[in-house]
Amino acid sequence: MLAVAFPAAAFATNCYVLATGPGEECLVVDPGIGVEETLREVLAEHRLRPAAVLLTHGHLDHVYSVTPVCGGDTAAYVHADDRYRLADPLSTIDPGTLAMMESQFGQRATWREPERVVEVTDRQRLEVAGLPLEVLHAPGHTEGSVMFALDTVPDGLPADEGLDRTVVSGDVLFAGSIGRTDLPGGDGAAMQRSLRDVVLPLPDSTLVLTGHGPATTMRRERGTNPYLRGLGA
Repeated sequence: MLAVAFPAAAFATNCYVLATGPGEECLVVDPGIGVEETLREVLAEHRLRPAAVLLTHGHLDHVYSVTPVCGGDTAAYVHADDRYRLADPLSTIDPGTLAMMESQFGQRATWREPERVVEVTDRQRLEVAGLPLEVLHAPGHTEGSVMFALDTVPDGLPADEGLDRTVVSGDVLFAGSIGRTDLPGGDGAAMQRSLRDVVLPLPDSTLVLTGHGPATTMRRERGTNPYLRGLGA
């Protein structure tokens, strides 16, 4: 699998481009704020054509550039419980944070809902751009937070890591941490259940591509992440 990752211009949200190889259709995951130019360069370099946009949840920093990427047959995939957030994610952001963001970029923030939205459900299996994937609903950070699981790993990983599958975790799981639950729609108890029932059962051989910060592995998180200690799978 070809995988390219780069951070958005705001909030360091990771945007991922996944494909079976150069010159093919691809998946764009969580196109955040200010990613359009870099995304165009990545697509041109690898001769890729977006087949779909996958959204791990509906927060502005993960969806802001979804509409410019979508169009024609390219749809945005989001869990049904976070579908409402795509109507106007600007309304859910703190006014002070929004003003700071607009000052940083020198322009007023605008939003247009994508024309094609596909609602996904827990454990749904999809095949898009030639990549089979499974939707893992993991609420807590938001009601409709999901992780996308693929039975493959990016090319070029060290063989001694023993990794054989990938999970794009959004803001459910980070290296050494988890997503916050104190924002509207967050739920600490739901997050604990998601960590216990969805995250912990993932095999140690899972590569975790996080919504913010560096990639990690389930082997590493199971042994070191303080938020996973004391949870029984």
